[in-house]
Amino acid sequence: MLRRTFLSALPALAAGPDPRIRRELFLKAPGKGVAVMCSAYYTAKSGGAMVSIEQRFSRSDTVDVALYRRSRDFGKTWSAPETRACGERRSGGMWRLHPRGPWVDPGTGRLIEFWVEGILPSDDPLEGMRQWNVHYRVGLDGPSRQVIQSGHEFDARHPLPGVWTGKNSVMIGDNPCRPILRKDGAILLPVVVAPLGTDGKLYNPTRGYTYHDAMILVGRWKGSELVWESSQRIPGDPDRITRGMDEPTLATLRDGRILCVTRGSNDSRPHYPAHKWASYSNDGGMTWTKPEPWTYTNGERFFSPSACSHMLEHSSGRLFWLGNITPVNPRGNRPRYPFVAGEVDRTDGRLIKDSVRIVDNKQPEDDPILTLSNFFAREDRRSKAIALHMSRLFAFTDGWVGDAMLYTIPV
Repeated sequence: MLRRTFLSALPALAAGPDPRIRRELFLKAPGKGVAVMCSAYYTAKSGGAMVSIEQRFSRSDTVDVALYRRSRDFGKTWSAPETRACGERRSGGMWRLHPRGPWVDPGTGRLIEFWVEGILPSDDPLEGMRQWNVHYRVGLDGPSRQVIQSGHEFDARHPLPGVWTGKNSVMIGDNPCRPILRKDGAILLPVVVAPLGTDGKLYNPTRGYTYHDAMILVGRWKGSELVWESSQRIPGDPDRITRGMDEPTLATLRDGRILCVTRGSNDSRPHYPAHKWASYSNDGGMTWTKPEPWTYTNGERFFSPSACSHMLEHSSGRLFWLGNITPVNPRGNRPRYPFVAGEVDRTDGRLIKDSVRIVDNKQPEDDPILTLSNFFAREDRRSKAIALHMSRLFAFTDGWVGDAMLYTIPV
């Protein structure tokens, strides 16, 4: 029987946060004009070794610099920061890098760090739709390797089926797009591809800000490297969604099926109802059902803006979901509040309505531009609570503002 003690009753979504949830400052931003997002990750299968990655932003979809700090005591104390460049002028334009955080392979205990990088000719973030590629390293200081599918026809400029650098791209959508381990030891990494149309140009049938297909990359160890293949793509329906399938998050259900929940959008067609979208795989993530609006277990649909979300598998065997649910139909990205957490039924893969609780919300003193998104969640190894790293971000036109917060969500 499912335990439902995580949260008791669904409150009005205009209400305040659950008083049992603790919010504290994790890292203060350096000043107005620069916001910080900072998450902490375990670096081994057990123990308190961690790394935190601070990312500083002064504009959308661009990391100015990343600062790495290390801890040996579960994050009680941290080392001095180590700066890692995320931008550099090169002959073809501006090289940009977006960290996506490390992940410990539960099967081998190896630490793998993932990121996205590319050279933007005029440093416009939208140029990334033609330039981004996925990279990884084993350990925090190992050599950089690009994710390239196995096969003689694939190389750095043609890394995956249907992807040619300079024409389109592949990327890890955001920090919650975490790998999971398949029962045979393969690593499933959720990514998105900017698809090409029949004319060889970026496919964007709804003229949204961007347009993507979701896809799963399957990695298998060969020595100290990973050999990759790609799944069937998960496309969106332009008659129901305006930016395709974006920022997938994965989990394994009780019967072995894999659930993929993706971000949707209605930005260019606000009369569309905005949802998260669910697909299922019966063959280890290689083929997928047609995406349908993700619902509560009673079949009721709920609204969710164009924003990332995260399914977190807990050591208790329970499955939690974190993201945004709005009381009315949003428009595109906004509003990105309230931010909620709830439990997923591991039998049918849907959200348990009476488990949903508000983690944070816009307060009367907050500007409506508040963004509660672009986060990372992990299970705290000592308390077993969910540790949520998220900034209360305000993207003001005269300068971004946002400190990195740590929320402790008891389960």
